[in-house]
Amino acid sequence: MADNSNPGNFANRPKAEVQEMASKGGQSGGTPGGSSGSSDPTPVTNEGRNPDGTFAKGSAAAKEAGAKGGSH
Repeated sequence: MADNSNPGNFANRPKAEVQEMASKGGQSGGTPGGSSGSSDPTPVTNEGRNPDGTFAKGSAAAKEAGAKGGSH
């Protein structure tokens, strides 16, 4: 084991702890049906999007996202 104490590095954790985390796989601690736990019934729209989730060429959604750019 390395002398690095960074807990984010799995090599620095005890093997049993890593195995326990791995056994949980993709389970989330949130509510079933979504990780946000939000009860907002607002439907998700796919306007301006391709079936794979990418922006449709020239769509208003793509233009809006491009305008936001690095403004966050």
